Amino acid sequence: MSQFIFLSVIGFPGNYLVKKLKEHGRSTETVMINGEWPTKTLDEKLETQTKLERWAILALAFFTCIDQASVGVLERWGRFEKLAEPGFHLLNPCAGQWVAGVLSTRISSLDVRIETKTKDNVFVQLVCSIQYRVVRENADDAFYELQNPKEQIQAYVFDVVRALVPRMTLDDLFEQKGEVAKAVLEELEKVMREYGYSIEHILMVDIIPDASVRKAMNEINAAQRLQLANVYKGEAEKVLQVKRAEAEAEAKYLGGVGVARQRQAITDGLRENILNFSGKVEGTSAKEVMDLIMITQYFDTIKDLGNNSKNTTVFIPHGPGHVRDIGDQIRNGQLEAASAQSMVCLRHADDVSM
Repeated sequence: MSQFIFLSVIGFPGNYLVKKLKEHGRSTETVMINGEWPTKTLDEKLETQTKLERWAILALAFFTCIDQASVGVLERWGRFEKLAEPGFHLLNPCAGQWVAGVLSTRISSLDVRIETKTKDNVFVQLVCSIQYRVVRENADDAFYELQNPKEQIQAYVFDVVRALVPRMTLDDLFEQKGEVAKAVLEELEKVMREYGYSIEHILMVDIIPDASVRKAMNEINAAQRLQLANVYKGEAEKVLQVKRAEAEAEAKYLGGVGVARQRQAITDGLRENILNFSGKVEGTSAKEVMDLIMITQYFDTIKDLGNNSKNTTVFIPHGPGHVRDIGDQIRNGQLEAASAQSMVCLRHADDVSM
């Protein structure tokens, strides 16, 4: 390429301008060519330019320049002779030596899109990025063996991926895409090395399932997360219920303690009242005083029931002799309680004797 650029810089501008001027019949005029005022006629200028072109072509046949990160392929009479490293090289055109071509040794990238099917019958598209380069020492193989290396690499990638992916499920493919890229790299490196190419890296850039499969996967993920959220919600409700039950039990315990203390205070007060009443009123027994107190509590209970009930009407049979009936019922209840207690003691004694 450097040869042709050099030739065009030397021969093209002056030659083109001289020919255009001759076409318009101005060959004897003096004009500025290449920024200078010539002292010769246009015919002489054209003849000089032609000689320069011939000498340039002849000179370029004897040397060439190879760019950095490139390698040249030299032939002699159409047969490969050697590789030319970057720099200036002398050629011998008389012996049939010339530059057949120049190959770049820079890393090239090739993106390959493969459509295949997984083990669970899901069609997916895989995008592989292959980074390869020409091996400098084997550049002659790369130049002569393969006409289209990109198509060759793409064919091998198709073959390896379509042989490996159908043995994997979609989930396994996402988890083991590195293994797929490694398998493709090993196979390509083994094959392309023979043709003078080195496979540097293979990246599994993307895995694209069918749109319906992606939607189903998102729904499964959402359902799993919802299930996990329900589990955490149930655990939270369980803890809340346990705490509520513990609080209720503690409240009942404290309420029971309060009731017990209340009854103890009532009992102490009744005992004190009975003792005081019996000591001050002669001819009264403790039983009579107890009956009087029970009747008083009965009326207090009725009073509280009437005050606390809002929209409820309570009907209680009551008459002039009802007070006496209440006293009789209280006494009968106490007698029945004492009788039941004695029966329990007798049964216990019989069980012990047996």
